[in-house]
Amino acid sequence: MDRILERVLSRSTLVTAAVVVGIVVLFYALGIEQSLLIGLIGGAAYGLLALGLVLIYKSSGVFNFAQAEFGTVAVFALYLLHGPLGYGLALVGALLVAIVFGLAVERLVIRPLFDAPRVTLLVATAGVALLAVGTELYLGEAKLRPIPALIEGRAFTLLGQNISWQQLSVLIALAVLGALLALFFNRTNLGLAILGASQEPFAAEVVGIGVKRLSAFTWGLAALLGGVAGVLYLPVLGTFGPGSLTIVPGSAILIPAVTAAVIGGMTSLPGAFVGCTIVGVAQAGAVSYEGFRDIPGQGSAITFLLLLAVLIARPQGLLGHRA
Repeated sequence: MDRILERVLSRSTLVTAAVVVGIVVLFYALGIEQSLLIGLIGGAAYGLLALGLVLIYKSSGVFNFAQAEFGTVAVFALYLLHGPLGYGLALVGALLVAIVFGLAVERLVIRPLFDAPRVTLLVATAGVALLAVGTELYLGEAKLRPIPALIEGRAFTLLGQNISWQQLSVLIALAVLGALLALFFNRTNLGLAILGASQEPFAAEVVGIGVKRLSAFTWGLAALLGGVAGVLYLPVLGTFGPGSLTIVPGSAILIPAVTAAVIGGMTSLPGAFVGCTIVGVAQAGAVSYEGFRDIPGQGSAITFLLLLAVLIARPQGLLGHRA
């Protein structure tokens, strides 16, 4: 069994490496190599949301359409708190608000439906997202508000592109949080318990593992990832509004994040890195390439094409496995 798994993993790794190398060669051939850097930076925000999506799905099999709203709620909290508290304390407070929101969703929505079919939970999370957007519209009105960057200034220039410290912070956050999650699930008893409970919940309960308590922890952690995505990515754009990360054109990253998670494999945390890189770079390339400039919404079009192609050719994703 271990040998079969190793073969599958090695094949997935080879396929992934071939895709990445192919993209790099293609972009250099088309003369749009600067899009590689733009896509890598832009895709990092998708990756933070994708990590949260994979975390929930990996631990409980739930596809969480409310993931982006954890980030939007966090940015609203940051906006309200950064004046009286200063940016540092406001940032901590915003992430705490996101975690509390995630815990509330788990306790009030997910836990009562814990034994329901997974499609019911999917619809429930979509309902949470719609409720959150509606509440933001009611309380905050349908207008954009300015949000300052945590770190001002330019970090460096590469391939003719100026990269700000705020953009770089998104990429660093993705790398650090991804590494910490990998260590958590592979090296800690709590991480192993979460994986075990997701595969055999009854057996986990028998040996004394509180499956519902683990569910609350997982949702809180996923909400933290969504909050980090919001408070780091939206200041790059400079403005935010109700449903910014979910439905607002130009800032909504939920669909690209879902696509990244599916491409990488909904059960694979490393796959979220691969998926966000592919989606980010493909979007940047579609916008930069002259042959696509007459096509409206190039970035969205290429995202849906990628999603469709993966679902047809490899539904489990590049690094995922069949159920």
